[in-house]
Amino acid sequence: MKKFKQVVKTFAGLEPVLALELRTLGAESVSIERRAVSFIGDKSMLYKANFLLRTALKVLKPIAQFRVTNKEDLYFHAKNIPWFEYLTLGMSFSIDSTVQSELFVNSMYTSLKVKDAIADAFREKFGKRPSVNQEDPDIRFHVYLMGDYCEIALDSSGESLHKRGYRVVQGEAPINEVLAAGMILLSGWNGDSDFLDPMCGSGTILIEAAMIAKGIPAGIYRKSFGFEKWLDFDEQLFSAIYNADYEKETSVRIFGSDISAQSCANARANIKNTGLAKMIEVDSKDFLELSPPFENGIIVTNPPYGERLQTRSIAGLYKSIGDVLKQKYAGYTAWVISSSEDGFKSIGLKPSKKIELFNGALPCSFRSFELFRGTHKQTVILKKGNIDQANAEEAK
Repeated sequence: MKKFKQVVKTFAGLEPVLALELRTLGAESVSIERRAVSFIGDKSMLYKANFLLRTALKVLKPIAQFRVTNKEDLYFHAKNIPWFEYLTLGMSFSIDSTVQSELFVNSMYTSLKVKDAIADAFREKFGKRPSVNQEDPDIRFHVYLMGDYCEIALDSSGESLHKRGYRVVQGEAPINEVLAAGMILLSGWNGDSDFLDPMCGSGTILIEAAMIAKGIPAGIYRKSFGFEKWLDFDEQLFSAIYNADYEKETSVRIFGSDISAQSCANARANIKNTGLAKMIEVDSKDFLELSPPFENGIIVTNPPYGERLQTRSIAGLYKSIGDVLKQKYAGYTAWVISSSEDGFKSIGLKPSKKIELFNGALPCSFRSFELFRGTHKQTVILKKGNIDQANAEEAK
């Protein structure tokens, strides 16, 4: 099967996790780029990338690369692409563009020039052109223009891959599914310990954790992918990938809670839609009053930020979170994402790791807190005391 370059888009900060996912799938020549990872693979890898990757937003197949020194260059080079290999008159198409160039300051203008090139190429050959449909096109093209370098690609995903298809309701400011999965994978968790999200909102982090623990493909709940409408779509190949046995047995417990009863109801509805209700428990309770649901485990959570809270209450909330973690959750590891540096300072715990991420357009920090039994200093003294006692007994 022929191999070709593919580019997978993701969020800033998730590139290393995505690269690891790709290598695990068997991708070749994996290379980390800005908010993307490129690799070499065949059609089977393209299908697997869409269906299995948890931290992918889009999987693109480049079909042309060229340099542009003026606005006419873009039209000229685009018009010479063999569009008839990807598109027929009866199909609809759309174009979106990512532009950072002094020549083309407007991404809409860039998309329009490529659309004109496609329309003119078809008119010259057939006397008419395919229709444009921005909402639900058969074929999507992506234009990447950086400086004088232009790459035009087929979008194999269709709708963004963060739209998993399991969400039936959503609350206020739900976390993106790809970001949620990326946070869990960045924490190093893979279903080897019990899992808690004490501010679970509509349940996205809980669901992504359960899917990871059970090995459920990220795209299993989606209705379709863009490549299914391609002219060279191999239905038999995709069916084999789709129907392969990915699931694994797990005894891990996953627990979520939220102060909002409505959020918990939303979470339960989403969880029920995934068929994972037996695996995930949700309780309507304030984290400050919640008793630890298991002896130790991992916490991954997305508490309210400054944008949703008054500045005064941020310090109070995060101080309370820190106090509860110290008092009740010894033996756990807690991972918290937030855009509030004041909030993190108020937690009163020293992070063992800091990872810079974005929640939408909002710069955030994802921090790990190791929660020792007693203080870390007390633990060290206790260990030293045990050694001294052992030495004294040996001397007897």
